[in-house]
Amino acid sequence: MSRVIALVNQKGGVGKSTTAVNLGTALAVMDRRVLLVDTDPQGNATTGLGIEKAALSHDIYHALVGDVPLERVIVGTEIDNLHLAPATINLAGADVELVAALSRETRLRQALAPVAGRYDFVLVDSPPSLGLLTINALVAADDCIIPVQAEFYALEGLAQLTNVIWRVRDALNPKLHVSGVLVTMFDGRTRLAMEVIRELERYFPQQIFKTQIPRNIRLSEAPSFGKPVILFDVKSRGAQAYLAVARELLEPARASA
Repeated sequence: MSRVIALVNQKGGVGKSTTAVNLGTALAVMDRRVLLVDTDPQGNATTGLGIEKAALSHDIYHALVGDVPLERVIVGTEIDNLHLAPATINLAGADVELVAALSRETRLRQALAPVAGRYDFVLVDSPPSLGLLTINALVAADDCIIPVQAEFYALEGLAQLTNVIWRVRDALNPKLHVSGVLVTMFDGRTRLAMEVIRELERYFPQQIFKTQIPRNIRLSEAPSFGKPVILFDVKSRGAQAYLAVARELLEPARASA
């Protein structure tokens, strides 16, 4: 059975797409079959995997709103075990279009049903909002990972996010839970970063990943080359951090959390 993980945080710039691309790649190079579903209209995960959006005949919009089978949307990537359901600007109006759609909150779950069994992991990169696209990601997921930036405003909005997660669990997806909180853009030399870690431990004492994603220039450069950092510079601190996160995710305790 595949494990569907939603990457969620309504704040932008916290590393959701970076995590989706690089965690997906790390799992793939560890011989797991991975599908990355890009549901962010910005399509950063799609660009980060080197996919030319203009050449696509279908994207995730057509699966969610246009009833195109997801298998016609999925494309291969440079990594053998990693496939992508790409996003383009077509998705920008999807939140509005889904409002009037039948079973609007379960469109992604329905789209994934025929193909999810082909993969060990399905990672869903959600947009920086709490609209219907993010709700669809949470309804489709077994669990979610919350990337959190190690900066002053990191905790702002987390209470609202967790409230939405629990509401989705109670009303639409009883199995949903938070399996991990991942600290990104971490600089252990600063007092502020350590204070953010301590505050997160109060909110999520069991769920914080032991690995933090550091601020790393190679991690920032890789998307402009259309490559995951593991292919761009596997020896970089960013690449090694995401490989460590993947190993944590595969630990029995984390897998059953």
